[in-house]
Amino acid sequence: MHNLLAFFRRFRIFLLFVLLQVLALSTYFTYLSYPRSQYLTSASSVTSSLLETKSSVTKYWNLGVNNRNLQQENIRLRNKIKGSYIRLENSLVKIQDTLYRQQYEYTPCQVINSSVNKRNNFFTLNVGYSQGIKRGMGVFSDKGVVGVIHSTSQHYSVVKSVLTEHINVDVILESSGAFGLLKWDGRDPQIGSISGISNDMKIKKGTKVVTRGGSTIFPKGILVGYIKQLKPIEGKPLWDVSIRFSEDYRSIQNVYVIKNLLKEEQDKIESTIPEEKGE
Repeated sequence: MHNLLAFFRRFRIFLLFVLLQVLALSTYFTYLSYPRSQYLTSASSVTSSLLETKSSVTKYWNLGVNNRNLQQENIRLRNKIKGSYIRLENSLVKIQDTLYRQQYEYTPCQVINSSVNKRNNFFTLNVGYSQGIKRGMGVFSDKGVVGVIHSTSQHYSVVKSVLTEHINVDVILESSGAFGLLKWDGRDPQIGSISGISNDMKIKKGTKVVTRGGSTIFPKGILVGYIKQLKPIEGKPLWDVSIRFSEDYRSIQNVYVIKNLLKEEQDKIESTIPEEKGE
């Protein structure tokens, strides 16, 4: 006991200092919000960084699964819109509980090989005739038209992309209703052109260009791009129309193949159109 009292007596000034320091700091952090908030913010930032890192790693490993799930969901939604159906009756009375019959089906797939720097460019898909893919089917992405199936094997398909010399996709300008054929000059993979539009049509830059839907390949309304520039062609009553593609073909990954369920019927009736004979 005597030694304890001697200890307190000897270090009384230091012990008093420590006590006052603890009281001062306690009061400071209790009644002043800024230092406390700084501490909490710092701790929160560290925790958030750890959570973001974990989330990024998880997203990376689940990216393929998430993309496939998203494609399947897009198909379910697209199969419900009227653009995938053909009207069976013009009256307002339902016939057999439906006015529409589904005309298009969509198969999701991935681009596993591609080129964009050649005069004629092709994409390879990871689906083939085992999945019902056939030559002549259209291909598009969430951003726009991609091309047409050129050939198939059991598990793979080759797509003739819009970045080729003779693609000839029927397109229409949404605002004016003018229509023509999509072309590509082999230079910029982001820029295409439209032929066959009369220069008496009023066309504005930025006008949306979509598929016309007249052929058996693409339904109407799939985005192609936007008008970039137009000028009259010398000696012809036509516009020279250039467009910026809505899809960047240099980085395309996920696409859909279109199956027209009524293609054979349309081809059969159009085969009856008499050919023009030369005079």
